Amino acid sequence: PSGRQSRRCLLRLRASAVFAKRSPHVAADATSPMDADWTWACRAWEKWTAKHVGSSVAGMPVKAALLLNYDPTGPSRLLPIVAEEEGTKFTAVDLQPFINFFRRNNLQTEFFSIGPNQYLVTSIHEHWFCARCVNTTQPGGEGVIVMQIGAYLLVSMYDGSVGSASQAMVAVDQFAWHFNRRTH
Repeated sequence: PSGRQSRRCLLRLRASAVFAKRSPHVAADATSPMDADWTWACRAWEKWTAKHVGSSVAGMPVKAALLLNYDPTGPSRLLPIVAEEEGTKFTAVDLQPFINFFRRNNLQTEFFSIGPNQYLVTSIHEHWFCARCVNTTQPGGEGVIVMQIGAYLLVSMYDGSVGSASQAMVAVDQFAWHFNRRTH
C-alpha cells in the first residue's frame, strides 16, 4: 500500500496551498523551507504507517498511531492538535484527558485514558513510556507506547503482550530516528 495517503495529510497539503495563494506573506509557489519540511514530515509519516501500522493479523506491529502537537510551555486550556493519525478517529476533545495526564507528569501514580481504553504505565524511560490497557477485551491484551519527539507526542497502540510490545517499540524507534534525523 505505498500509494495510500491519510485523509489528514491530503487535506493539510491542500489547505497550505490555498493559504499560500491567499496570503500576501507567503510566496505563490509555496516553496518555503517550512513547506518543504512539512512535505517531508508528511511523506515520512505515510511511509512509516504503510510499513508498520495496520492489523496485527497482517503482521503489522502497530494497530493505530497518532502524532500529536504538544507544547509543554503553551497554555493548558489549549486542546491537543492531531497532526497525523492512522487506524484511529480521535478528536482533540477525545485526547484532552490524555494530554492532561501527560502534563501532570504523575506517570507512576495515575491511570490514563485514550478513547474508551484505560491504561496503567508499566515502564518509564527518558523520552518514552509503555502502558497496558486494563479494560481490554482482547485475549492477548493491548498496550500503548508514548514517545516525545521534539514538539510532538507519538502514540502507538498495539495488540498483544511482550513480543508485540517489542515489535511495536522497534517500529516507534524507527520513526523517531527518521524524524529526528531530518528535524535536528
